[in-house]
Amino acid sequence: MSHLSVAKFGGSSVANYPAMQSCAKIVIADPNTRVVVLSASAGVTNLLVALANGCEEPERSKLLGEVRQIQENILNELKDDSTVRPKIEALLDNITSLAEAANLATSLALTDELISHGEMMSSLIFVEVLREFEVQASWLDVRQIVATNSHFGKAAPNDEQTHANSERVLKPLIDRGELVITQGFIGCDEQGKTTTLGRGGSDYSAALLAEVLDAEDVLIWTDVAGIYTTDPRIVPNAQRIDTMSFSEAAEMATFGAKVLHPATLLPAVRSNIPVYVGSSKAPQDGGTWVTRDPQPRPTFRAIALRRDQTLLTLSSLNMLHAQGFLANIFTILAKHKISVDTITTSEVSVAITLDKTGSASSGATLLSNELISELSEFCTVKVDTDLSLIALIGNALHTTSGTAKRIFDTLEAYNIRMICYGASTNNVCLLADSDKADEIVRALHKSLFE
Repeated sequence: MSHLSVAKFGGSSVANYPAMQSCAKIVIADPNTRVVVLSASAGVTNLLVALANGCEEPERSKLLGEVRQIQENILNELKDDSTVRPKIEALLDNITSLAEAANLATSLALTDELISHGEMMSSLIFVEVLREFEVQASWLDVRQIVATNSHFGKAAPNDEQTHANSERVLKPLIDRGELVITQGFIGCDEQGKTTTLGRGGSDYSAALLAEVLDAEDVLIWTDVAGIYTTDPRIVPNAQRIDTMSFSEAAEMATFGAKVLHPATLLPAVRSNIPVYVGSSKAPQDGGTWVTRDPQPRPTFRAIALRRDQTLLTLSSLNMLHAQGFLANIFTILAKHKISVDTITTSEVSVAITLDKTGSASSGATLLSNELISELSEFCTVKVDTDLSLIALIGNALHTTSGTAKRIFDTLEAYNIRMICYGASTNNVCLLADSDKADEIVRALHKSLFE
């Protein structure tokens, strides 16, 4: 096949039967789409995470009932559910057993095994929805393809093994002209145990499969028609961006724009695969193409907002003219697998924000008691919460005269807790109180984009 596309549909796109029908029509309308990657139906993953964290009866029964109901609502609208219903029932029985096990003892491996069932169910049902349109599709367990390490909750793919698996299993199906339906978000380690790629991992899966198949593009179908200059729910005047670069999109995704997951872009950037973002509910409305070098490249491209930020301020007089203080801090953070986001330093203190984007599938807290006590051994630790990070995304920000003036004139009325400027040509980050974040985004958008 000359042009091969990999399409990914998010949770809201497969939330119910009419939404799945819309996705099926998009797949059928584009003969280039040969691989379809699905998320779990909206709401399912959160319910499964809650079960995986262990809960007693009757809470467990309530959560299991909600998972079942989401599947039932779709199954009941199928013209013929006789093929798929037994498969869904078997998966629901599995979920019940694993949830009971989690109540006795939780583990990251058990969590991954449990929450993988969401994608399994939605992908099996989607094959049946396609069948109603008289389209035959092959269901494929993605664990046969995506090989990972054993870092449960946020596994890293083994690219070489994934490529070999694809050549052996996936390529032959494509060469035969089959339409392949598979799952996002999950993989398999060397021991054959189920792993997950962390939050937003379905996008990542789609890009990985596109890379190993040498696909022409990745189509991310979501609930918004592309990437906007900021969140339209905060600023109704936000404008859709027709094209943007990988580096701009990565910054946006990293700093809170939920349309794309940052990791998605890694395989796409490596192999220069354009990524399209459009709405499964309104495919005709167009979307955003993310490519290597789009033109024009404006100074200001977009504003991203990331809520629920944690600021750690670490102070010690021993820092004065000393060596190794930061090295110690980063060693401890690395040991606890914490990703540092933004950082500013003074002579005797360092302030860092922690990145939740790359957090594990289970959504566990970043700041454990062990971490705090380890840091407290050699410095004073202050933790601030209820903060939001506002990121201005653009091009040549640190070399364009007047950039800082335009930003800070707009922010005159607000208290800014922390500023990161100069490390990246693509962003300026501002940390502010969460209750003022929306106002700041609106003020900046009005000043820079309207």
